[in-house]
Amino acid sequence: MQAAKPLFDYPKYWAECFGPAPFLPMSREEMDQLGWDSCDIIIVTGDAYVDHPSFGMAIIGRLLESQGFRVGIIAQPNWQSKDDFMKLGEPNLFFGVAAGNMDSMINRYTADKKIRSDDAYTPGGLAGKRPDRASLVYSQRCKEAYKHVPIVLGGIEASLRRIAHYDYWQDRVRNSILIDASADILLYGNAERAIVEVAQRLSYGHKIEDITDVRGTAFIRRDTPQGWYEVDSTRIDRPGKIDKIINPYVNTQDTAACAIEQEKGPVEDPQEAKVVQILASPKMTRDKTVIRLPSMEKVRNDPVLYAHANRVLHLETNPGNARALVQKHGEIDVWFNPPPIPMTTEEMDYVFGMPYQRIPHPAYGKEKIPAYEMIRFSVNIMRGCFGGCTFCSITEHEGRIIQNRSEESIIREIEEIRDKVPGFTGVISDLGGPTANMYRIACKSPEIESACRKPSCVFPGICPNLNTDHSSLIQLYRSARALPGVKKILIASGLRYDLAVESPEYVKELVTHHVGGYLKIAPEHTEEGPLNQMMKPGIGTYDRFKRMFEKYSKEAGKEQYLIPYFIAAHPGTTDEDMMNLALWLKGNGFRADQVQAFYPSPMATATAMYHSGKNPLRKVTYKSDGVTIVKSEEQRRLHKAFLRYHDPKGWPMLREALTRMGRADLIGPGKHQLIPLHQPATDSYQSARRKNSTPAGSHKVAKETTRILTQHTGLPPRGSDGGNPWDKREQAKAAAMARNKQAAKERTDAAKGKGKKPARKPVVPR
Repeated sequence: MQAAKPLFDYPKYWAECFGPAPFLPMSREEMDQLGWDSCDIIIVTGDAYVDHPSFGMAIIGRLLESQGFRVGIIAQPNWQSKDDFMKLGEPNLFFGVAAGNMDSMINRYTADKKIRSDDAYTPGGLAGKRPDRASLVYSQRCKEAYKHVPIVLGGIEASLRRIAHYDYWQDRVRNSILIDASADILLYGNAERAIVEVAQRLSYGHKIEDITDVRGTAFIRRDTPQGWYEVDSTRIDRPGKIDKIINPYVNTQDTAACAIEQEKGPVEDPQEAKVVQILASPKMTRDKTVIRLPSMEKVRNDPVLYAHANRVLHLETNPGNARALVQKHGEIDVWFNPPPIPMTTEEMDYVFGMPYQRIPHPAYGKEKIPAYEMIRFSVNIMRGCFGGCTFCSITEHEGRIIQNRSEESIIREIEEIRDKVPGFTGVISDLGGPTANMYRIACKSPEIESACRKPSCVFPGICPNLNTDHSSLIQLYRSARALPGVKKILIASGLRYDLAVESPEYVKELVTHHVGGYLKIAPEHTEEGPLNQMMKPGIGTYDRFKRMFEKYSKEAGKEQYLIPYFIAAHPGTTDEDMMNLALWLKGNGFRADQVQAFYPSPMATATAMYHSGKNPLRKVTYKSDGVTIVKSEEQRRLHKAFLRYHDPKGWPMLREALTRMGRADLIGPGKHQLIPLHQPATDSYQSARRKNSTPAGSHKVAKETTRILTQHTGLPPRGSDGGNPWDKREQAKAAAMARNKQAAKERTDAAKGKGKKPARKPVVPR
């Protein structure tokens, strides 16, 4: 893997003389207090500004500040006009635009496309403080404010939408976000290296359109530059060479009269020795090779080509061997340089050791920001994930190679939390990352790692080249909990239990000291079909971990429980799979309250399955096997009902489905049966599934607000009368409820002698 210039080796910009700011300024008044006449860089973000290393704008802002630049923050601006985008004045170098820590569409809509009633990244948890497709809207407003100022697009929304991508909310393939946002350059993945390099070059006077050699960037090109070798991957199922048709009137034994035989020329003797000639191949120079993907127009109209493009993209994600990609959009090319080189431990310590205040900006007063409240006593120890779960986009964004902080850096941060963060009670709420137990786990050989093209190091089994030693993590846990003033270190990040079982010592350490009564893990399913499409281990590995968990809990004298998470409606899942999962849940005494349905997020491999019906984990052809897809609203509701088999509201649907599937034997009062035969007279069970979605009756307001705020809504197509289909369903539901209410009133009046005799109340079986 090629070397990269360390982040701390760049010369400082002249504005370093101002020193670090207490908080990056959000107003002209703060700039005046710092003695600034202007900002060199302004970051526009869809999240509230929290000066904490778990928030993207804080990391990038403090990193650029450490390079000597004056950085301002415009957080959650009013996007209805350009005014808020001008409040800090014109930046000297560029606008950095990001939607926030989440994709703005996932932030606003549930997996059922219902509008969420809150936003964890906003003061007070209020919804509606950012537009849909925030990166697009913010970029356009920045261009309106200062047309000639370059726009650098970043964040997870830009990272996962850098290529032509399937959009779940519009049910179609959209352009690269770089095109739609009219930005000058896009940074994807871990953007620290790229943002520092771009900022330094712009400060030297380079033009933004000339910056085309920075890894982890995407930009627009008109043609392939000279000296590059282009691999054509725009088609699949190419036919082989077709032989010419022989003239039936020619005697094929008469080679002199046969034109085809004449074209073959003299026949070589296969026994004759030949001199071997080695020809130079441009393919051997990977850093000068670019793969041409099917054009945006082709993948938009051909789902199989979309799956093929997704497969090629995921095969080119290892920084050690990835080649550049290019995809045509109309008359222009969007060029994607290879992923960034992972940061070293020294660089990770540098990034996490900057002077964060670790609290929200004072402008928010006493208003609480839910996302901050969740992580303010937690510590991020690493980045990346080599699990490769197809429904997750961590690998596409942070990469498969784990980037670790040093133990000393982590201990310093815990001490800083203990000494500086208000409200600390001695409990560190999490010591983890994308996955809790991948700290310092890597390939045994750097050479093998740089050449590997596998999408996962742990599926279908743990790679023999993967070092699964947990000793560094065990030592970190012991050092952290030995700190004075620290009472408890909890592990709340997702745990890769198929790795954990390889180290019984780690499981014992975890269970004995770092579980607060409950430990959440994610088997996701019990059946082989969906698990293979997820690239997750079989349920047998979960059972093995469960036995170890219970054994060590008993030895520690603690009553602790595993809380497993499961996904409904994932590609590859049949109704029978969900039925078997429901039986497993009942047999093991689990009752899921809130259910996680598959959410087709941009760029994820499972999203490509959902859109195309093909499996990009293997070679994609028009004749290759398809994948079972759950798309209809009815079937998605059925799969969630199987997960919530104990909820009476889903029993009518389950009875109908089980009868249709020929499994009516599962309907009845027996322990081996899934649901009762009869519906209770009243449903006292209250579902929690609507907790994060818009309350009934508020869709109309949400729709009207959305229409006013931005045209980039991504809502489903409106009906012929201009109404939203969701609203029509809500209106029909409200009308039915009104009719029922009126009928009940008439029956009551009739019973009191004020009207007609009430209809006989139907007998509800018990």
